Amino acid sequence: MRHLLWVGLMTASGGVCAQASTYQVRLLSPETALKATLAALDDCRKRGFQVAAAVVDRSGVAQTMLRDRFAGPHTIGTAINKGYTAVSFRVDTLEFAKQTQYSMPSAGVRAIPNVIAVGGGVLIQAGGTTLGAIGISGAPTGELDDACARAGIAAIRDEIEL
Repeated sequence: MRHLLWVGLMTASGGVCAQASTYQVRLLSPETALKATLAALDDCRKRGFQVAAAVVDRSGVAQTMLRDRFAGPHTIGTAINKGYTAVSFRVDTLEFAKQTQYSMPSAGVRAIPNVIAVGGGVLIQAGGTTLGAIGISGAPTGELDDACARAGIAAIRDEIEL
């Protein structure tokens, strides 16, 4: 009987069996998201590419988006959706594209609305936490979009590290 009473008290008092009812998250400030977006856009310009660059938060919602003057109209949604895809599947989209090739069992996830299986979506992480992702669209290849995204993250690295 004492044993059962002890287990009941542990559960009621938040012991091993209980879960926290709240948790804390880290979010990018709009200024930091904009800094990453501008740095990625600038990196692409230096490479001769007109692109759209977007940062999404950890839920995949657009926080910032910039389209260079000659980037195609499709690049806006594509950049946002590359970031959304990276956050949703917790993997950069270059790797996601490999993991979901048409011959792979997981290829069906490519049919989910707004999922983009092309390089250019890169997770923004610091201290073991995903803060969001950056998406780039408009360079000639996904690898080049990815490189510009990484330049955007490099520009904010000191601000987001713990």
